[in-house]
Amino acid sequence: MPPTHLTPAKPDAVEPAEAVAPLIRGVTVLHRLTEAGGTQSLSALEKTTGLARSTVDRIAATLARMGYLRLDGRDAVLTPRLMELGNAYLAALQLPRLLDTRADALADELDESVSLAVADRDGIRFIHQATRRRAMSLSFRIGDLLPAERTAPGPLFATEWTLEDWARWRDRRAADPRDQGFPALPPREHPTPDTEFEERTHQAGTRGWALDDQLIEPGLVAVSMPVRDRGGRVACVVSVVSHTSQHSAQSLRETMLPRLRATVHAMERDLRDAPARPPAAPAGLATWTGASKQELGREFIESLARGLTVITAFGEGRDELTLTEVAQATGLARATARRALITLEHLGHVASRGRHFTLTPRVLSLGFPPLSRTTLPQIAAPHLADLAGRLHDSASLAVLAGDEIQYTARVATSRIMSVNITVGTRLPAYATSLGRVMVADLSPAGRGRFLTGRLDALTPHTVTDPAALAATLDRVREAGYALVDGELEEGLRSIAAPVRDRTGAVVAAVNVAMHSSRRTVERCVAEVLPELSATAGLIEADLRVAGRFTRVPAT
Repeated sequence: MPPTHLTPAKPDAVEPAEAVAPLIRGVTVLHRLTEAGGTQSLSALEKTTGLARSTVDRIAATLARMGYLRLDGRDAVLTPRLMELGNAYLAALQLPRLLDTRADALADELDESVSLAVADRDGIRFIHQATRRRAMSLSFRIGDLLPAERTAPGPLFATEWTLEDWARWRDRRAADPRDQGFPALPPREHPTPDTEFEERTHQAGTRGWALDDQLIEPGLVAVSMPVRDRGGRVACVVSVVSHTSQHSAQSLRETMLPRLRATVHAMERDLRDAPARPPAAPAGLATWTGASKQELGREFIESLARGLTVITAFGEGRDELTLTEVAQATGLARATARRALITLEHLGHVASRGRHFTLTPRVLSLGFPPLSRTTLPQIAAPHLADLAGRLHDSASLAVLAGDEIQYTARVATSRIMSVNITVGTRLPAYATSLGRVMVADLSPAGRGRFLTGRLDALTPHTVTDPAALAATLDRVREAGYALVDGELEEGLRSIAAPVRDRTGAVVAAVNVAMHSSRRTVERCVAEVLPELSATAGLIEADLRVAGRFTRVPAT
């Protein structure tokens, strides 16, 4: 695992002579989009970054070409593909993979929110959240940055601060007394003296745990304990978070600390016993590096794209890399990789120790917080819009809901005669293309309730014989798609393809629906199916990236 005590360079330090200016500008744009919640107009980006509009346009065009954002009219919108940068850091860190199962189990046992955080200079940054679904629940996201002094994990990390760390903390406090540089939390109304946090840090060092008694906002309380690595250093901090409607800070400590302590001990065993894993292949090898400038377009800023690609050289088993290893992983020249690493270190996204480089938690500030709450319908929506625009027919996403399908995303056409279905509509799974393609992926036992349940004849063409339906599902599973012609409603023809998650399980389906006069069955297979399958593949690619370290809700 990468050492958590490496200190990145100050992002506001004097710009190195070899820094890549376009990379600095591109990272600035990504930070502003992140702070804006993932979406901002190009004109607003011009104002918030101080960059020329032509520069903002070229940066947006480059990031769009890389798949990191999409241009929706005059707005720039971050896309799930951008999460591969944060995924590179989380994979290199390894802590989420090793500890998230225990954090989730603790949240289930206590019925309270549980989070994992790492130190980020004089702040903390979340790397995992197990949140309870309540009217009042924890709203922080993976990648959110909080000032150390306003959290329970903060004093535990501060027990390891150097004199330089304390001096930097005091400077930041003096320059930003209301914490306006931390957009994830409300500004501080009444600044507290430095001695208060210093005393909390002393107590945390003595007790081995720390409390947040409504430091972030009224009503929020938390108790935290450090998880130490093999060397005895704080690798991360696990917190149980609640609300004063459930617990006071004191009752939270008394009630939760014994179980929290047991979980921390188990986590530390996991860290000690974790076997070494072979290096995984870099996640974001740039397919465009071999393309000519003419192919990429005059608006494409190669130095920006190369610099961001350097981040994806890191990952599982690739926590510390030399310059040579970064160059080999990305296919970039050593000189190009070196300048990118120098720039990223200046920005605080990379730290160096001798010949080795490692990513810092600040990489999570590149879009991860807003994107970590992305749902499957949000992922699918732009792809469905593109599909409907190409085919001029309605396109939809649906999930299984009991014996029915539920539409969760849909793009309709403006035809006079079109399929009139809205998001939230439920239909019987056995008589729909969307349902059949999802049911076909189930085990024989899972299919059972669909074959033994009520099979009404919705039209004269509806398959209602269980044996015939079972044979149809076998053919759908083998073919990889389902086509239903007039079984749900006379004249309605639809074709569907499955959407699979990282494990290969079918979690949803996409379809194109039309009146039967629009295309024959043969034309549906020949013309629509390739487009539909390609769209399902794009949704799956985004889902794989978004779901690597976060749970992507299906609805």
